[in-house]
Amino acid sequence: MLDAFRAALLVPAAVIEAVKIIRELNPDAVMGGGGYIAGVVGLAAVLTRTPLVLTEADSHLGLSNRWLGRFAKRVCLAFPIEGRVPPRWIVTGRPVPTPFTDREAARRRFGIADSAKCVLVTGGSLGARSINEAAIEAFARADFDVLHLAGERDLPDLEVPRSGYRLEGYVDDFGEAVLACDIAVARAGGSVFELAAQGCPAVLVPYPHAAGDHQRGNAEWMRKAGAAVVIEDGELTPTLLAETVTAIIDDPERLERMRCASSGLALPGAAASVAAEILAVGGVGSRG
Repeated sequence: MLDAFRAALLVPAAVIEAVKIIRELNPDAVMGGGGYIAGVVGLAAVLTRTPLVLTEADSHLGLSNRWLGRFAKRVCLAFPIEGRVPPRWIVTGRPVPTPFTDREAARRRFGIADSAKCVLVTGGSLGARSINEAAIEAFARADFDVLHLAGERDLPDLEVPRSGYRLEGYVDDFGEAVLACDIAVARAGGSVFELAAQGCPAVLVPYPHAAGDHQRGNAEWMRKAGAAVVIEDGELTPTLLAETVTAIIDDPERLERMRCASSGLALPGAAASVAAEILAVGGVGSRG
């Protein structure tokens, strides 16, 4: 509560500084991506009558976007959100890095044999302790390879259980790790879009304390499309995880259906769509 009070006291001063910056730069448009700072700059854009474009990465509107949405010229949504309709609200998808396409090179990078089945385990850059602990036990005696990106926080406390099990903190070029594997065990934050971009089936374990419970909405988006199975964090056990992943990876037809469903969710033109909206709102589309 005290931190929230201090933040509230800082808002007027921050907005005044943001207004000064916008007046000095005189931009054609301002883009906000949610969060405290974006909210401050977005409010400054409204006060200076600078066209505002917002982007929402999750299935639930964050506080800043919920408040500023009424003033924005466009809000670019990663997911359809009930009651948010064009022309102000448009679904563009979430911009992600360009997908990797060379699976053989990706497997060489991570030491995975071409013929091996491989499961990716990831909980983001910090990691997800419940997933880390469950995966180590669940796959300790599995007959497939595992590429486990445990996050830097938990990595020192984890031990490689067997050969064929690669344990790392995190890697650059996350999409290449996704491409190298056949299925992913992951949280359901923004990474779901990178999974879809690479056409990767998933077992998703939504973080139960995410703002607005948006990870559950993200996970349901993939599940309803047939691209994922969802396990609640409170229900996650090594046994359930092992059974769920094994049932999918040992069923080539099911794996292929999920792969196709995942690819079908991808919106590779998301970045270009958002950029086009910013240019149009700013009246600079003709300048390229």
